[in-house]
Amino acid sequence: MSHFEQADAAASADRDLPTNSEVLMGDAATPDHSAEPPRSPRDFRWGAATAAFQIEGATSADGRGESIWDVFTRTPGRVLEGTTAEVAADSYRRYGDDVALLATLGVDDYRFSIAWPRVQPTGAGPANEPGLAYYDRLVDALLAEGIAPVPTLYHWDLPQPLEAAGGWLNRDTAARFADYAALVVDRLGDRVARWITLNEPAMTTLQGYALGTQAPGHALMMGALPTAHHQLLAHGLAVAAIRARGSAEVGITNNHTLVVPATDAPGDRLAAGAFDLVYNRIFAGPVLTGAYPDLSAFGLDAMPGLADGDLELIGAPLDFYGVNFYNPTRVAAASDGSEFATAGLPFEPVEFEGVPTTGFGWPIVPAAFTELLVSLDRDYGERLPPIVITENGASFPDEVVDGAVHDERRTAYLAEHIDAVRAAIELGVDVRGYYLWSLLDNFEWAEGYTQRFGLVHVDFESGERVPKDSFEWYRELIARERVARNQENGAA
Repeated sequence: MSHFEQADAAASADRDLPTNSEVLMGDAATPDHSAEPPRSPRDFRWGAATAAFQIEGATSADGRGESIWDVFTRTPGRVLEGTTAEVAADSYRRYGDDVALLATLGVDDYRFSIAWPRVQPTGAGPANEPGLAYYDRLVDALLAEGIAPVPTLYHWDLPQPLEAAGGWLNRDTAARFADYAALVVDRLGDRVARWITLNEPAMTTLQGYALGTQAPGHALMMGALPTAHHQLLAHGLAVAAIRARGSAEVGITNNHTLVVPATDAPGDRLAAGAFDLVYNRIFAGPVLTGAYPDLSAFGLDAMPGLADGDLELIGAPLDFYGVNFYNPTRVAAASDGSEFATAGLPFEPVEFEGVPTTGFGWPIVPAAFTELLVSLDRDYGERLPPIVITENGASFPDEVVDGAVHDERRTAYLAEHIDAVRAAIELGVDVRGYYLWSLLDNFEWAEGYTQRFGLVHVDFESGERVPKDSFEWYRELIARERVARNQENGAA
């Protein structure tokens, strides 16, 4: 019996994988919202999200250091069309415009990220004062508009000197992150009530170190596993640093996908279980339970790099759990001769059949969102803190026509996925907020400027911002929810 066959029982116990037909037919018990969409809970918070490297630009301004993404974008062939983020949406200089857009939108919260190399140019040592001053101004501008700042401390922009010393393969990077977190919280903690430690550590491990498709561009395959542990250790150390500095709420953001076996054939279900393990459970399990799932599927008795006391730090209780969701993933057993089989992996993502897709080619299956949230609640139970949807959105090839952007497909995607969140709430999942990705069109990592996720169209040459039809739709939704919330609070 192979390692993957031996691990299948453990995988099945941790997560009961749905069938392809169950997801496509919406058998996650989604309520019928055809008449009138239900309101969200009274304390539900609406927001929008961005990330520093994707919108700020000004990559060499005011003492900012170099990040792994600065190096990656300059490397020929790494980014589509050879573009960089030197200007991006120019939000470092135009943050006031963006805060004004958020105020018009009417959001409760704004999730943004703080650029580590802007605060600590080398990843160590004292803070760079102009860098911290920028985030001071941003936080104050948000609070002046009644918008709660929700900073993410790490959204992929590791200082390049730390990468030169081993990056997330080096356990010391976790300690450096905790020092950086303390610098930021000491400066902003008097005004910030909610912190997110890391954004999508799975993507850093899988795309950045295993496959090499994102910064820092290493193709280590299973040799990338230590980066998962070191990121989670960094999270645990940062949680301790934040807790030591006050009563602010703290959480982490993990990217989750609902894994669907291509068929009910045993080989496909084994493959889906292995993919679910490496994409979802390795990153959720330690944070929520203080333990890694069974890793015998990869021939491992324990997580590489694990030391005494690590899991106590990683599994410290959280105030909320951030979930990013874009699409489900259909998985089959790796076919002979495929790049996955050649790399020694048992799984191979395959396309869904007969479903619409985004501009990225990602399948649009809103019922999968409900099922994903329900499965997290089922699998982790009382150990799962309240959920905040920290990213959800879609890219489409938008154009400005006569001063307007008519993005009906994005509006439909958002409406369907917000209804999917409401369905999960009705089924008992404790979801406290929804942050749409993204406020602005931005630099979309290795895709450069070819994918637009924003509620606001950005002309990347002039910096001009044009709110899209989806912006107005989201503004109206939030306004309706706020009126209903105020009425309920008044009646309470």
